Amino acid sequence: MKYYLIAGEASGDLHGSNLIKALAKTDPDANFRCWGGDLMQAAGATLVRHYKEQSFMGFFEVLKNLPAIFRNITSCKEDIEAYKPDVIIFIDYSGFNLRIAKWAKENSFRTFYYVSPQVWASREGRIKAIKRDIDEMFVILPFEKEFYEKKHQFPVNFTGHPLLDALDQQKRTQPDAFRKEFNLDEREIIALLPGSRKQEITNMLEVMLKVAAGYKQYQFVIAGAPSQDFDFYRQFIGSSHVSFIPGRTYDLLHASKAALVTSGTATLETALLKIPQVVCYKANWISYQIAKRIITLKFISLVNLIMDREVVTELIQDDFNEKRLKEELDHILDPEVRSRILSDYEELEQKLGGKGASEKAAKLIYEKIS
Repeated sequence: MKYYLIAGEASGDLHGSNLIKALAKTDPDANFRCWGGDLMQAAGATLVRHYKEQSFMGFFEVLKNLPAIFRNITSCKEDIEAYKPDVIIFIDYSGFNLRIAKWAKENSFRTFYYVSPQVWASREGRIKAIKRDIDEMFVILPFEKEFYEKKHQFPVNFTGHPLLDALDQQKRTQPDAFRKEFNLDEREIIALLPGSRKQEITNMLEVMLKVAAGYKQYQFVIAGAPSQDFDFYRQFIGSSHVSFIPGRTYDLLHASKAALVTSGTATLETALLKIPQVVCYKANWISYQIAKRIITLKFISLVNLIMDREVVTELIQDDFNEKRLKEELDHILDPEVRSRILSDYEELEQKLGGKGASEKAAKLIYEKIS
């Protein structure tokens, strides 16, 4: 079978790569073509366009880049037509993928969605397009099945969360060896995860670094995103006494006492690695004003959304400042608070449905197109 996968960010690249590996085991004649990243390419797919060439965050940023986005949409359609896949598998990235899905359905391509768009968070009206244009939906969060089936009468397949598989497969360096490899000292580590997009890093890292200056008893380490070069981070780091380690986020978290994390998939990764965290989010002012009017959720982090209660503190927009961030970091470093958070993380893992999500999704996909 010929599979065409479309992902638009680092998390989609990760989940797409594990799905490709599982599909290759399930379907010995599988052939893959994708819009994604290095991981999907390494898993065996022909990479058409890298996500870092098309990653725009926020309403204002999207508006500024509309010409490039429309060119990408046209290019993607032309490439799909030339490849003639047996199925197109969309991975999150709804602004782009739902436009391609509408065209694909009209042109008689099979349309599967793996990792649902967050229609439960905002713009719920998109469910109409999903029901019209998507043949099969594969969801990874436990509350999504009820959302689709009970609220919108749209049958979906719950596979469990592929992050459990990704973390299980990852060969992690032991903390002592990790410290030695990167010349870190014996102080406990606070990990800084400022995001993977340039806009995120610009908005988040400066405040994180200001807080780091007040904790001489700890060493702070920036998790460099694989999609960004060190030269981009250099402008924020300046003379700050922090370390920078690119492409080793799991190893870094595994060796850390706590973490300051930009909202996104990284919050769930941090929780599953059992590291207490403060969740941070700050957007362009215009983007934030628009977002807060259309997003109706009580929480922004996947950890709190899945648990349906506050497990980790979220510092959003104006609350994301040096004073508040220091207060919350002190809070999660308290032994009693840490113990409670770790207990909540264990419950979170149980809710995610166990390991084997990628294999389950691959088998379902193959059965439905065979």
